[in-house]
Amino acid sequence: MEPSIKNRKFVLLTITVFSAYFVFGFADSARGPAIPRIQADFFASEFQIALLLTMNSVGYLIACSYTAALAKKISMKGCMLAATLVIAASGVFICFSPGFAAMVLAFFILNLGFGMMEMSLGVMAAAAFTKNTGMMLNLMHFFYGAGAVLSPVATTGLMAAQFGGRLIGWRYMYLIILSFMLIPAIPALMTRLGRQDYDKKKTGYAALLKKPSIWLIIVILAFGVTCEVGIVAWLVNFLEKAYSFSKERAALYLTFFFVCFTATRLLLGPVTDKIGLINTLTAATVFAGVAITAGVLLGEPGALLLVFAGIGVSLFYPTVMAITAKLLIEEIDLAMTAVTTAMGVIMVPANLMVGAIINQARPVFTDMYGDAGVRAAYSAGYLFLAVCSFCAFVFLLLLRKTQKKAGQLV
Repeated sequence: MEPSIKNRKFVLLTITVFSAYFVFGFADSARGPAIPRIQADFFASEFQIALLLTMNSVGYLIACSYTAALAKKISMKGCMLAATLVIAASGVFICFSPGFAAMVLAFFILNLGFGMMEMSLGVMAAAAFTKNTGMMLNLMHFFYGAGAVLSPVATTGLMAAQFGGRLIGWRYMYLIILSFMLIPAIPALMTRLGRQDYDKKKTGYAALLKKPSIWLIIVILAFGVTCEVGIVAWLVNFLEKAYSFSKERAALYLTFFFVCFTATRLLLGPVTDKIGLINTLTAATVFAGVAITAGVLLGEPGALLLVFAGIGVSLFYPTVMAITAKLLIEEIDLAMTAVTTAMGVIMVPANLMVGAIINQARPVFTDMYGDAGVRAAYSAGYLFLAVCSFCAFVFLLLLRKTQKKAGQLV
């Protein structure tokens, strides 16, 4: 392939991936401010909201399990383009869902699209960014964080805005922002990215799953992403219910969380390869776990520590993906499928845990502490996220030992 053509493909791929992750981050993080409004409109319990989040994970999981197989027929580029259409269509379904069950189904479809998008972009990027992998994948996820930074305040303002004398609300907010996912399809359509560009595997699942590293990566990613997703989904609700923050103030804290989240990926991403990917992730899990624990135990004065947890949490996903790419590049599509699918299986019950803990603890703590019981119940649920971060740390120590023994400590 001529250098000019190769460079053009690389540039268009980079634009596609980075722009997709920006819009992805914006759309995915809209649920934080939207969930309290959804809960109020449907008179839903915390467990029902947890069920909604769990169905999101189920949709993501299913999409991750079939995307690699689908890519063999329509290519990773085809999967990415299909994902943009599914996401845009789900905005229509969410907007016009007549009841809670229909709305849960609409969010399930949305996360089918998100899962396809994540898988296709992840494989394309991991195969293309073979140099400075940690830096490039963290930079890729920086754009996710950049979109997420803008999302809480922007979506809260959009939901409160009026058009034609009518409140836009969470329904039309989703219709508007999910249509933006069609934007990354433009640069993708301008280049030829066929299935041969990313089909590098030389082994099958049987051989891949015999490697201890793949199972450790799966568990680490599952606990790490459960912590990340849990914070994004529950921070606004936690601050509103436990500390009686206004919706605007709670959304602002979520924005600050994403500022920490995004700035860390931008500033530390370029040095993760030098520090060591496993070293970076080990420090990140400890920092996040301590920040969440201290932030909850200190009460309202510690709310900012919940924001600063974004410094550690931001490095979870891209660094694990960089480790996967470094250790398993020859079977990257199989590895990505195995990692994200198994991660989703673990995340399904994990996402239920926060809502279930709050639901079960609230009547008990309310009987014991009166009005303060609500705060105690939400604190108990939120501390589960710190437990997830510490669990990721423990399995990272095992991965370090395994890879050091194999002479592949990345």
